Amino acid sequence: MAELVFRDDAYARACRARVVAATPAGIELDRTVFYPTGGGQPGDSGSLVRADGTRVRIASAVKGEGPDAVLHLPAPGEALPAVGEEVEAALDWERRYRHMRFHTALHLLCAVVPAPVTGGQVAEDKARLDFDIEMDRLVKETIEENLNRLVAEGHAVRPRWITEAELDARPELVRTMSVQPPRGQGAVRVLEIEGVDLQPCGGTHVADTREVGRLAVVKIRSEGARNRRVTLGFA
Repeated sequence: MAELVFRDDAYARACRARVVAATPAGIELDRTVFYPTGGGQPGDSGSLVRADGTRVRIASAVKGEGPDAVLHLPAPGEALPAVGEEVEAALDWERRYRHMRFHTALHLLCAVVPAPVTGGQVAEDKARLDFDIEMDRLVKETIEENLNRLVAEGHAVRPRWITEAELDARPELVRTMSVQPPRGQGAVRVLEIEGVDLQPCGGTHVADTREVGRLAVVKIRSEGARNRRVTLGFA
């Protein structure tokens, strides 16, 4: 099992690691700062810096086999490092940090729009959530005002763990209708925005809502009979 540095420290930009597998399917390390695609958040990009200073460019990261396995996907044409080789895993930090800001913004959006979530996606330039809600309940100006108030208030943001039994006792914490948090390990990672929101999440986030920055509702549109998509951008 790899040590997932990002799980406890979303601000770690790099870490020393050893290559444990390297195949055309991807490179596995014994520890990593790379978040793998999941939960609507894209996998990180960056590079593996070898002892001689050369870099293996990493285009993305995805989940491998096993609960904590991460496959680092080399960019086309990149040479694979050798098993046992020591490298520095280094993120494209600017891209990751935008993902962190947007992902936290979506949790704020969950608090502002009290409706079940049917889907969501984070990108580098925007983020969106789909809600099971009537269109007339979504007012752009009101959503923007409430989001930016929560941002400006500076609420602490932190991950923590609860038992599966605690989650079973509080089913309202799960906002997504189609996706359930992973189970089977006895504990579930949740993200708490102090005084605002608490829900299961394995993604990376900022530590304070002020880091999100000012938000704009870019678009609200219908995606079906009751499904409504709210897209956010940075103002």
